[in-house]
Amino acid sequence: MSAQSIVYRGSWPGKWSDLVSRFCARHELHLETAEGVEEVHAFVNRAFPSCLVLEGTSDTEEAFALCSDLKKDPFTAVVPIVVLVLADQVDLTPDWLAAGSDEVVSEAQSEREQDLRLELVVRRARRDVSVHPTTRLPGTVQIERNIGFRLSNHEEFAVCYADLDNFKEFNDRYGYNHGDHVILLLSRILRDVVRGLAPDGFVGHIGGDDFIFIVNMKYLEGCCDEIIYLFDELIPYQYTAEDRRAGYFLGRDRRGSIRRVPLMTLSIGVVTNQIQPFTHTAQVSELAAEMKTYTKSLPGSGYAVDRRRLFKEEIEQP
Repeated sequence: MSAQSIVYRGSWPGKWSDLVSRFCARHELHLETAEGVEEVHAFVNRAFPSCLVLEGTSDTEEAFALCSDLKKDPFTAVVPIVVLVLADQVDLTPDWLAAGSDEVVSEAQSEREQDLRLELVVRRARRDVSVHPTTRLPGTVQIERNIGFRLSNHEEFAVCYADLDNFKEFNDRYGYNHGDHVILLLSRILRDVVRGLAPDGFVGHIGGDDFIFIVNMKYLEGCCDEIIYLFDELIPYQYTAEDRRAGYFLGRDRRGSIRRVPLMTLSIGVVTNQIQPFTHTAQVSELAAEMKTYTKSLPGSGYAVDRRRLFKEEIEQP
């Protein structure tokens, strides 16, 4: 399933299922039908669909809870939710909106209005500047908000700046389509590992091959180790068999000189408020960028944690 899809959960045959099917056919969207709550979570977490359509007529309390849970989770909150209600249920519209629904479509509306409301939700999601179009991960605005939220709550956390090494050369050799596939692969690794190992963790996409993930200190080492392990296992298969066997290919550097370009590696620069306090989000992003640059100077995939105090006494590798 891709971002060009709609997940639909409903039990009332006829009107609503016809509306959703017709809308998907008109806009060339793939329709996925989910039977239960767990299946909805599975669909939405597998990839980011264009939207989730919930029928609010069968088990209202369960649907309220599902809507609320999805919007509380930073990994699924970016997926827009449309709720379909009967004419005699329009009085529940404020409750649906309070639960996190992005739109409520009523049986009392004309067919044209129903279609337009669905279309506007999908259109807004596609042009949302806070979500990266390739990975559907939160962008810089939400990254800053997440850091600010943790600072205001006096949490002890780690901000991890992940960046690919030798990505430009790969992009030049294999083309932007393969390059986008690598970006998507890295986003899935980051998202799945952080989601699986770090409750309340966050993953954002700055742009290009630059990512930020934020975790509680106790999950830092486990997340970084697993991310690097998975990346190093999977990235060789993005190359041709010949390049994979050689461990490099011949490419031009930024000066136009021919050199051996090794397979991509992953560098993660980490800053934490465990040793020195952070006072604002700009300070965090500046230090994280410094650590990312330092880590890229080291051979192979790896991560380095900033152990410097206020006077930046030293940088130690874990």
